[in-house]
Amino acid sequence: MSGRSLAYLSRVPVERVKGVGDRLGAKLREAGIGSVADLLFHFPRRHIDRSLVVPIARVPPGVEATVLGTVSRVTARRVRRGLSIVEVLITAKADYELVEEEGLWRALPAAGLADLPAMTFQSEEEARRWLAEEAPRVAGEVLGAVWATFFNQPFRERQLPEGTEVALSGKVERFQGRRQMRSPVVDVLGRSAHRRTGRIVPVYPAVAGVTSWRLEQLMADAVARSRPVDDPLAPELVARLGLVDRDAALAGIHFPETPGEAEAARARLVFDELFRLEVALALRKHRQIAEAEGIAHALGAGLVEEFVAALPYPLTGAQRRAIEEIRADMASPHPMHRLLQGEVGSGKTAVAVAALLMAVQGGYQGAVMAPTEVLAEQHYLGLEPLVRLVGVRMALLTSSSPERSKVLAATADGTVDVVVGTHALIQEGVRFARLGLAVVDEQHRFGVHQRVSLREKAEGPQPDLLIMTATPIPRTLSMTLYGDLDVSVLDEMPAHRPGVQTEVVAKSPADLERVYARVREQAALGRQAFVVCPLVEESAKLEAAAATAEFERLRGVFPDLRLGLVHGQLPADEKRRAMQALRDGETDVLVATTVIEVGIDIPNATVMVIEDADRFGISQLHQLRGRLARGAGPDWCYLVADPGTDEARQRLAAVAASDDGFRLAEEDLRIRGQGTVFGVRQSGLPDLRLADILHDAEVLVSARREAFALVAADPGLAGHQEIADEVRALLGEQVEWLFIS
Repeated sequence: MSGRSLAYLSRVPVERVKGVGDRLGAKLREAGIGSVADLLFHFPRRHIDRSLVVPIARVPPGVEATVLGTVSRVTARRVRRGLSIVEVLITAKADYELVEEEGLWRALPAAGLADLPAMTFQSEEEARRWLAEEAPRVAGEVLGAVWATFFNQPFRERQLPEGTEVALSGKVERFQGRRQMRSPVVDVLGRSAHRRTGRIVPVYPAVAGVTSWRLEQLMADAVARSRPVDDPLAPELVARLGLVDRDAALAGIHFPETPGEAEAARARLVFDELFRLEVALALRKHRQIAEAEGIAHALGAGLVEEFVAALPYPLTGAQRRAIEEIRADMASPHPMHRLLQGEVGSGKTAVAVAALLMAVQGGYQGAVMAPTEVLAEQHYLGLEPLVRLVGVRMALLTSSSPERSKVLAATADGTVDVVVGTHALIQEGVRFARLGLAVVDEQHRFGVHQRVSLREKAEGPQPDLLIMTATPIPRTLSMTLYGDLDVSVLDEMPAHRPGVQTEVVAKSPADLERVYARVREQAALGRQAFVVCPLVEESAKLEAAAATAEFERLRGVFPDLRLGLVHGQLPADEKRRAMQALRDGETDVLVATTVIEVGIDIPNATVMVIEDADRFGISQLHQLRGRLARGAGPDWCYLVADPGTDEARQRLAAVAASDDGFRLAEEDLRIRGQGTVFGVRQSGLPDLRLADILHDAEVLVSARREAFALVAADPGLAGHQEIADEVRALLGEQVEWLFIS
């Protein structure tokens, strides 16, 4: 392999790397590493600077540290049923070099081990005997030793036999007179014969059963044989941004000679990753504007003004601003592609109604697609009285709609103005007479395919698209998830919206009785409550069974109250009856799964009890809590849990401390990482391999600016073919959806 572009290397099979045969190649392919480029993009998760070895003896107790050494003893025992302990003694390695000087033999400590004594011997035999017999003891006395203690991890005995060279990361403590690290992070660096001192060592995430030190060997061949790697960016751009060139970056991320070289390599590769993504988004945005035929709606005064005047409360400044932004988009001949992002209760529904009325006023139809039948019905029940005030006809279309055929006919002949539904809206047989606006609610629950399918229901000009989400998204994440959309943010809450008192509650009988007393108190005042059952991600049926069992248990806890039950496995008509009973005040306590997470509007509900709240993410907890604070208040949300991990405790504490959804979204991103917060895979975007959208926010802004400027100057990338090839090659099939206009 001579120097090639990354697009070329993405086509070179990983088996071309020395040491990767058919068997290992098959395992790597299963793990997503099928090409040389894939292997080069399997970046180290960190580097260990072995040119600056810190002796174990110098690490103060109570301090987090990474120490290096060799396994010199392993013991394993079972303390009692259900508890095993493996203890491993790690001794600082006696790393010497033998040098002959004027007939004498000198044992000199390796680079970075100046604390070890230098020794002089009369013969090589005497020197080697000292190295074998005495040097390990001297190293232990001078540089120190530490015991690593592992609980219920019996595999450590097999993983760490005597002689294994390791790096341990954790807190060094004093225990029974000896240094100890409890359950440290372990990196097996190779056997003692595998020399790795005096340089910076990459530590790779294990993949396909291949250890970090074995990956290092494979990577060395891949890097050496693919160099020099072409750089698609103009030299003046690289210089202006203060970046190193692509070839230096790929070598420097894997085998840096200094920590600064590793940092510079990462900076360049992070920019490249974000730049490729933003180029794809910029291309898509350009096609939406330049190639798609849209509808220039006639937007004189009329239905929107009548609707706003009929509302029982004034719009917030943020709502008015969003409506004007939508009005400008819909008056344009280009299709609108706008994200309406707002807190739970910030008034997205009123803004969406205004947009629908703009479409209807000009003789077009509107469609609202919700992720569940419960939410679609809730939208219909909430919207229909509002649009009826201004003479607009609305219908509900779901898979279980009793008058489905009539609604389909009315949609096709234009006698219905607005249709609210689920994914049933995009099924075969649904036709619109003149679809002018498609509203997609809770977009993260739909794939890109589905939102595109709804828009394609229109014949002729493309309808405008308004995407709504009540999940607050950090600005950096929205720039990647929705980089091709214009964004309106409702960052102002209505004045009449009360707060919710949120508390983390232990699962003890006394604490639970205090929560149940609050439910009884509110029921006596004519209020209602939700009890949300634990999330069972493995099986919707198990989740439904757990909810049913909890419903039966709570009937004993609240014998005098009227209980209802809703879960995803109930037939649609039973769900409908249960929700109607709740709306009509015939249910005091609704036992439910997360089917109530979004859109349910019960102003009379004042208490929510979320059981095993540590199983939920921050975003879900905030969404669930958003079902409260829709009446006059006060309201209470109880997060019932005995969290077993620090991460779970952090999540619960964050939700209890704040009702600011955007702040919670940032915290969620910090705690859980970018790939899990918002279902990135469903959005049609690739995972980020190296970039971190919180840590690298400034780089993202820079990459977006350069990408959009490039596409504005060269919309077809005719003069930048290498960049175009790289975007398609490295983003893979997902980029085809990014390019849909």
